[in-house]
Amino acid sequence: MGVLKVIEILGNSQINFEDAIKNIVAEASKSVKGIKSVYVKDMQVCVKENQITEYRVNAKVTFSVQD
Repeated sequence: MGVLKVIEILGNSQINFEDAIKNIVAEASKSVKGIKSVYVKDMQVCVKENQITEYRVNAKVTFSVQD
């Protein structure tokens, strides 16, 4: 096992929490290679007129440090 690094990322979606997490992985994978796991630290929603308008996720992404 090599060295792992953890970064914290905020993601959002207008659909649901699962989509917000998928957005985090999709965006992080554009610049980070070797993603091993995503730890969801916090979840919240934005509400307007008693309706959920946005799902937000604060997550920690773990990946291998490449040589």
